[in-house]
Amino acid sequence: MKAHLIEPTLPDAELARPYGGRAATRVGTGIYRSPRKRTALGVPVTRGRATRRQKGTAVGSTVTTPEPAKNAPAPARPGYGQLLRTRGAWTFLLPGFAARQPFAMLTLSIVLLVQHTTGSYGVAGATAAVTGVSMALFAPYSGRLADRHGQRAVLVPGVLVHAMAGLSLTALALAHAPLWALFAAAVPTGASVPQVGPMVRARWGVTLGDSPLMSTAAAFESVTDELTFVVGPLLATALCTAVAPAAGLVTEAALTLAGGLLFAAQKRTQPRTERAAAAGGGHARVEHASALSVPGVRVLVVTFLGIGSVFGGMQVSLAAFTESIGEPGLNGVLYGTFAAGNMLSGVVCGAMAWKVAPQRRLLLGYTALALAASALWTAHSVLLLAALGLLVGMCIAPALITGYTLVEGLVPAGARTEAFTWLTGAVALGQAAAVTVAGQLEDRLWGGAGFLVPMAGTLLALATLVTLRTRLSAPARSRTVARGVGHRSSVAVD
Repeated sequence: MKAHLIEPTLPDAELARPYGGRAATRVGTGIYRSPRKRTALGVPVTRGRATRRQKGTAVGSTVTTPEPAKNAPAPARPGYGQLLRTRGAWTFLLPGFAARQPFAMLTLSIVLLVQHTTGSYGVAGATAAVTGVSMALFAPYSGRLADRHGQRAVLVPGVLVHAMAGLSLTALALAHAPLWALFAAAVPTGASVPQVGPMVRARWGVTLGDSPLMSTAAAFESVTDELTFVVGPLLATALCTAVAPAAGLVTEAALTLAGGLLFAAQKRTQPRTERAAAAGGGHARVEHASALSVPGVRVLVVTFLGIGSVFGGMQVSLAAFTESIGEPGLNGVLYGTFAAGNMLSGVVCGAMAWKVAPQRRLLLGYTALALAASALWTAHSVLLLAALGLLVGMCIAPALITGYTLVEGLVPAGARTEAFTWLTGAVALGQAAAVTVAGQLEDRLWGGAGFLVPMAGTLLALATLVTLRTRLSAPARSRTVARGVGHRSSVAVD
């Protein structure tokens, strides 16, 4: 470390003007010392006055600057290996994966069970839609409660209620209960879905802080979500077709209970609650404003509805297509191909060092997704549908990852779990609406008409993003300028 006297790097003739014609003394390359004048007490005083060319520079100040190390290695680019070596990460990653796995089975298990007992995709889609809407409406409140009171306090009762509600829905469906009874059981089933994904993302935020690894963590979480959507539909289809129609929903309830309790037991990595932060000397939040009050979050919520329309439309339409060709077992394979494309593109996105602004990446991602989804309804063969499904899946991950990355800068740390649950809830709400509409289209129109739903949803999301993309910029943070550093007025120092 070397201490440099920061003086104007101007020619002697120009430096001489403020000091009555006396030139400054050159003490090094580009470094000058102004002539000193003694006061009546004999104390030397440096007179520093900035010229027009020098505004923004502290004159006569001595600052310490780090000397660049020779042959210093370049910092490692953030990657998955560095992320997974983060201290304490595995303590919540493994339980988190186990706890979020059942969610990928829920909608498809309901559709297959209710369609088997009623013979109608419309009724099955409506029941699944009630579950999705209920989850979308209650998920943000679950996230807010987790921010205030802790994740464990929300998870433990939530998974207990979900298991009981899921088993009740299964029993009613097998008993050929009326539609209103199925809806009554579907509401608590959806409302109690544990929001493990947003909770894991919030734990990454606490663990990493402002590290560049946060974008890699967002990509990793998207890949993990898609891995569950590869395994989940395959498992649900296998259980419902090879074991029993109710096996998928029963397994989902059991796995949710076990995985949720296991994740809730990891108390060391959960974010601090607002009360704990206030008691520990932190800054307590003055007003409990919702994360939805941020304009950028509202834009992302609307665009994530489009992603949900892809998931819901694909689930119902693929199930109807495979049944129409007499191969219902292919449903899980086709949906797994779609989810695999999503997962693979997520891996690539997380490994790349992006130079494009996230707002622009989001716009490009939704443009590609809308174009790919617009071709789904034209497919009439298994191979073509698998190829298009793979392409659509590959277009989803960039949009999801970028959206979750943007929300990190839009809301404060104390509201991130709620913000993440708004996005998750938007996907669930879009999925629920898509399941309902696609089911009606498959029942009333031609086979494959349900694929029009992903096209319409993504086009509407793209139009919203094009119109309101300026609201996705992070709010400016207040900055304190130190006296004598970048200050416009001149300061005399000894």
